[in-house]
Amino acid sequence: MKIIILESPFLPPPPNFKPKPKSINPDKIPIKSSIHPDPWSLSDGNNISKPKPKSRNPKNPLSDDNARRIIIAKARYLSLLRKHQGPQAQTPKWIKRTPEQMVQYLEDDRNGHLYGKHVGAAIKRVRGLAGKKNEERDMRLLMSGFVGKLSFREMCVVLKEQKGWREARDFFSWMKLQLSYHPSVIVYTILLRLYGQVGKIKLAEQTFLEMLEVGCEPDEVACGTMLCSYARWGHHRAMFSFYSAIKERGIVVSIAVYNFMLSSLQKKSLHGKVIVLWMQMVEKRVAPNNFTYTVVISSLVKEGLREEAFKTFNEMRTIGLVPEEVIYSLLITISTKNSNWHEAMRLYEDMRSHRIVPSKFTCASLLTMYYKTKDYSKALSLFTQMQSKKIAADEVIYGLLIRIYGKLGLYEDAQKTFEETEQSGLLSNEKTYLAMAQCYCMKEDLDSAEATFQALSKIGCPDAGSCSDMINLYVRLGLTEKAKDFIVQIRKGQLDFDDELFNTVIKVFCKEGMLKDAEQLVYEMGTNASFKDNRFFKTFSKVMYGENKELANIMVSADTMALGLILSLYLENGNFTKTEEFLKLMLEAGSGLSVVSQLVNNFIREGDLFKAEAVNGHLIKLGSRLEDETIASLISVYGRQNKLKQAQEVYAAVADSPILRNPIINSMIDACVKCGKFEEAYLLYKEAVQRGHNLDAVGIGMVVNALTNSGKHPEAENIICRSIQDRMELDTVAYNIFIKAMLEAGRLHFAASIYEHMLSLGFTPSIQTYNTMISVYGRGRKLDKAVEVFNMACSMGVSLDEKAYMNMINYYGKAGKRHEASLLFAKMQEEGIKPGVVSYNIMVKVYAMSGLYHEVEDLFKAMTRPRTSPLVQAYSESSKCLEAEETINAMRKKGIPPSCAHFKHLLYALVKAGLMIEAERVYMELLSAGLNPDLLCCRAMLRGYMDYGHVEKGIKYFEQIRESVKADRFIMSAAVHLYKSAGKKLEAEAVFESMKNLRISFLDELEVGLKIQRPSHVSRATDQELLSYMNYEDRGFTEMPKNFNEEKIRANSTCNVFYVDNRRHLFTHGGALGFLGKDVGLQLHEKEIPRATMALKMM
Repeated sequence: MKIIILESPFLPPPPNFKPKPKSINPDKIPIKSSIHPDPWSLSDGNNISKPKPKSRNPKNPLSDDNARRIIIAKARYLSLLRKHQGPQAQTPKWIKRTPEQMVQYLEDDRNGHLYGKHVGAAIKRVRGLAGKKNEERDMRLLMSGFVGKLSFREMCVVLKEQKGWREARDFFSWMKLQLSYHPSVIVYTILLRLYGQVGKIKLAEQTFLEMLEVGCEPDEVACGTMLCSYARWGHHRAMFSFYSAIKERGIVVSIAVYNFMLSSLQKKSLHGKVIVLWMQMVEKRVAPNNFTYTVVISSLVKEGLREEAFKTFNEMRTIGLVPEEVIYSLLITISTKNSNWHEAMRLYEDMRSHRIVPSKFTCASLLTMYYKTKDYSKALSLFTQMQSKKIAADEVIYGLLIRIYGKLGLYEDAQKTFEETEQSGLLSNEKTYLAMAQCYCMKEDLDSAEATFQALSKIGCPDAGSCSDMINLYVRLGLTEKAKDFIVQIRKGQLDFDDELFNTVIKVFCKEGMLKDAEQLVYEMGTNASFKDNRFFKTFSKVMYGENKELANIMVSADTMALGLILSLYLENGNFTKTEEFLKLMLEAGSGLSVVSQLVNNFIREGDLFKAEAVNGHLIKLGSRLEDETIASLISVYGRQNKLKQAQEVYAAVADSPILRNPIINSMIDACVKCGKFEEAYLLYKEAVQRGHNLDAVGIGMVVNALTNSGKHPEAENIICRSIQDRMELDTVAYNIFIKAMLEAGRLHFAASIYEHMLSLGFTPSIQTYNTMISVYGRGRKLDKAVEVFNMACSMGVSLDEKAYMNMINYYGKAGKRHEASLLFAKMQEEGIKPGVVSYNIMVKVYAMSGLYHEVEDLFKAMTRPRTSPLVQAYSESSKCLEAEETINAMRKKGIPPSCAHFKHLLYALVKAGLMIEAERVYMELLSAGLNPDLLCCRAMLRGYMDYGHVEKGIKYFEQIRESVKADRFIMSAAVHLYKSAGKKLEAEAVFESMKNLRISFLDELEVGLKIQRPSHVSRATDQELLSYMNYEDRGFTEMPKNFNEEKIRANSTCNVFYVDNRRHLFTHGGALGFLGKDVGLQLHEKEIPRATMALKMM
């Protein structure tokens, strides 16, 4: 009988080993190896004539208890076998057996059909020695009945089936005495495996030496079994010695053995030896598998060999192996630690492409990356995916999620997550409490933050970062005393300070002027080795405790923030002696003045002007001064705060300096302008010119702008002319200011000449230049020139904005070119510029001036956020007062409150039509709506009273609004005219003097009763004639009696109705009554008859 080659139990069968089926001799009992296949071999046992089970998982349990027992025993055996074989353990597929088939399988085993009855009896006989003492073990006597009955192969089966190493040792001794025995590497390999399983390394070594002594040459299986035994029990030195020996003999073990060795070394954290063994394996050209790469890449990562790890990973991908999740997790983790976000994302996307579900460790690394890169949306999306894939989150992930919610301001979600973590029993780490405390600090929820810190103190000590957050919270809330008490507590608790906490505490001490506490803290931290290389701390230490000469040496490497805090500490403490000493030492250093100026700039940015001014005073006392830019910044801040006196004091200290430069002069001019002192800004400019200073474009631009805003256009024009004549270095911004100034002064021709001069010098106009020039030419009624400028801007590639388009459209509308305005409006929308409310208003005004209210309605519907004000304006411009008022009423019904802008247009239309009674009614509705009339509404009412001669009403109205409306040229001029018309000269003179004091020019051309002028030969209508007229109207507007005197009705000043001589029919247009000829016919709308009648009767 041919002997079947046995293999090590730690190794899988060779891939090319396929035993050929042989015919069974009925006279001989077949013997099968229990290594592959083993005694629990799961042959299918199915009868071909019987169909397969319908279900892969039958619901009916196995009926035989012994069948259940044998299944459990088989599972335990396979689990142990896989454990010994390492990562290459091959799990056999279970083959279904019916209860009847399983019973037959057990019967075959009992009857010896698997190995033969005598072999089974021998196995049981030898196993029976288990548990007996050594003196009771007599293998020769025990096996006397089997002498000459067992072949060599059968004896190998009996040896292999032994469970105890003693029984195997004794049986092997008996085997060697049998005639059928001959030395073989197979039997020694079986024995080596048994010794290796129980850790009998010495016996295994003795057996291996005996194998060599009897002349058996060990093969790769025997050597691999020995190496696996060493690796399993941690005898790594002996393993490497044995490995070196077999290398010299030219034996190359399989990849499974290498995996066992690598895994054993990694479990003991011998990552360096893993890498060495890996390199030797590569030299032997042993093809690694997935498990090999997993172990090696893990060791490379833990050894810090990041580049080698990625190189090995790419090599693995090249040969077509799909990495396991643990490899992706390791590489993503080291990528996030090194802030290599792109690489981490690439690995994650590659992992998803292979449909590998990430572990919670991978998710934690990704969440950390998203948290650090502030990509919170992806972080929340990943957490949602974890929930959908049922990836259990741990406390680390919940802590990261709480921090992310805190950064997003979702404090309720953070609180909910914290409570869920506590309910699930995962709340054990202080980092989770710290994350929640950080959320409360960001939320500025002081009570919850303090409660969390108290809970944290029960499970551990808070870290330095959380203490820093609490101190910052106290400072933000203005609870400085609590911050000081908290600092005292953490110092008593001997908390280890880090850089952040030291910076936070020292800032509190410096801003509160706690000099002794700051010096003590710096002294205590001097013994902390972690602050050895901290620039911030070293600056404090050397300034406070170093020699004076050291300050000049550290100035180059000093921390500017630390120097600023030290200076702030001395100033806040009121220690002027140390302040001056510190400043003097800094000035003696090479770059000391620059550093001091930078510190003052920091004070200015923080809004601490007291310290900035104090340092400036100390420097002046020491015979020095701040840098020009710092002085300019200080003056500018005083200007913004409307503290002109302080700005002038700072400027006066350097005004007489021969090196006075433009930044300081410009800042002083700007301060005067911001404080509303335009005259002083102009005087400052003239003074600078007299001293020979050539102001730059910025300063000149500010002066011209100030003069323009104050209405001093001649002075602005003089400066512009001088700047151009002296050929000063100007820029595009300055020319834009010049052009705009002349535009507002009405000097349109000069503005155009400035523009042409600008072009002749080669300056490229900006969009502001083009926009201003469109206004210049448009206001000068040179529409062609305006169009030319607009087209030039388009041809020059300037990206025109909405303002430029609407400026051009506005002047098209004023010129009556509605069609061109419509085309340009459409072009603007084609360019992708979305019209705003102002643009729609301009377009509505263009249509409204032409009376095209239907187009206004269409435009109104196209507005994304429609407003009714343009529609009211359109109706009002078209004298459709009824429709305008109906629009306002419709707004009220829909719950939309109207504004002054809606009433303004209606008031103007009614006043223009002479319907003052209606105007007064609408004005009262405006007041009843809770609105305060704006300036335009007041102008409209007062103009109506003036134009139609309602003097007493006009005076009364002016006296009502004079306190609530700001001083206005028209309103005050109208009041003067009304007072004069009523004979109240004293009141008129008082208003006139008030205008002179406010520098408001008087309007002489106004006239009371301008629109009620009547011929002198026509007498006023009597009350009876008016009553006759009203009765005539009530009869339905039939033909008027021939003896009716229309001119008398027309001359009546109380009847605000328009008449035309020799006309006999009534008509209305926009609510105003009048006469038309017979050829026109009746034009009064039915809805307007009651209102027109009521208005006439009320007059």
